[in-house]
Amino acid sequence: MKQGSLQLGVAPPANRGISILDLFLRLVAIFGTLASAIAMATTNQTLPFVSQFVRFRAKFNDLPSFTFFVVASSIVSVYLILSLALSILHIAKANAVNTRFLLLFLDTAAMGLLMAGSAAATAIVQLAHDGNNKVNWFAICQQYNDFCKRVSGSLIGSYAGVVVLILLILLSGVALSRR
Repeated sequence: MKQGSLQLGVAPPANRGISILDLFLRLVAIFGTLASAIAMATTNQTLPFVSQFVRFRAKFNDLPSFTFFVVASSIVSVYLILSLALSILHIAKANAVNTRFLLLFLDTAAMGLLMAGSAAATAIVQLAHDGNNKVNWFAICQQYNDFCKRVSGSLIGSYAGVVVLILLILLSGVALSRR
């Protein structure tokens, strides 16, 4: 075989590098989305009031936006885990154009879902931190400090997942344009 020719079924070096980067970014996105879903789902804090028998408790599922965030992050995490198989396929095969289009479409949908969940939770976290004096909603983060810190940290992981999904979408576009 000549030096400049390509073998059938083996990814060219440039596309193989893109596919390896795709796999790595998927692993990073899995970590970010799964960690943020777990952190949010396990967030709760109890405060004593006047006596030990009367307590106030804050849990993530007290607010529907946080529940939506956990569900959205979990769905995206499961999708990313399942998409690892196609990402590995792209490392091995150069002619897998249809699956690259499929990943491009599904990555875009996953990014939209994750962004919607993150935005909904961010609105509630902003209210928890700052309150809204016009409607007499008071900031609760002075009392539930640990709860707010954990929820805010969960949002950081989720937004990191959104950024990685955007990079994956761009990477798929580059890989498809090289064909």
